Amino acid sequence: MIKRRYILNFPPESGDKPLSYHLVKDYDIRINILKAEVYPGKMGSLLLELQGKKENIEKGVEYLMNHHVICEPLEKRIRFQEDKCIDCGNCTAVCFAGALTMDPVTWELKFNKEECVVCELCITACPLKLFEIDFR
Repeated sequence: MIKRRYILNFPPESGDKPLSYHLVKDYDIRINILKAEVYPGKMGSLLLELQGKKENIEKGVEYLMNHHVICEPLEKRIRFQEDKCIDCGNCTAVCFAGALTMDPVTWELKFNKEECVVCELCITACPLKLFEIDFR
């Protein structure tokens, strides 16, 4: 069993389809909705954590893409300019998910993208504006 996080962007015409139901039933994938912005008749976005066998997740993502859903791994939508970071730790104070932490030995910032829930609080907390998240 593996876990993968994906940002899904839904076109307006797919809003009434039971796509997540099929991920669970047909592909034996556990889903956890971490963030959602879905509006009827408009583009919608979801941050989903998918858990299951690797081949089932791949087939499930292919199923979604066949229904015109854009699926991208979360890490491709997060940009952090680590080389410019001054390790001030401001972002760690607002990161309730624990994706941003300070190394207790070196006092360097550590960013684990796999723990990110796209709350976007780091964007405003960073004095150098080194974070960019493309959720939509």
